[in-house]
Amino acid sequence: MLVKFEVYKDERSWCARGIGVDIFTQGESLDDLMGNIKEAVALHFEDELKRGEEIRILSISEMEVGAIA
Repeated sequence: MLVKFEVYKDERSWCARGIGVDIFTQGESLDDLMGNIKEAVALHFEDELKRGEEIRILSISEMEVGAIA
C-alpha cells in the first residue's frame, strides 16, 4: 500500500495532509514531521500492519522558486 502526503510549511510548523486518507499531522521541524507521519500512519493502518501488509509513505511538497518580474 502507498500512502501519499502533501507536505507544507505554515506560519508556525510543518504540516502533512493525507491524500485520499483522513490523516493530518504536524511538527516543529521537518524531522519531527517525518516521525509524526510514520506514527500517524502506523496508528491509522494498525490492522493492516498486524496482517503483515507493507505500507510505503510518499511525501509531495510545494517549494516556492521565486517571483519573476
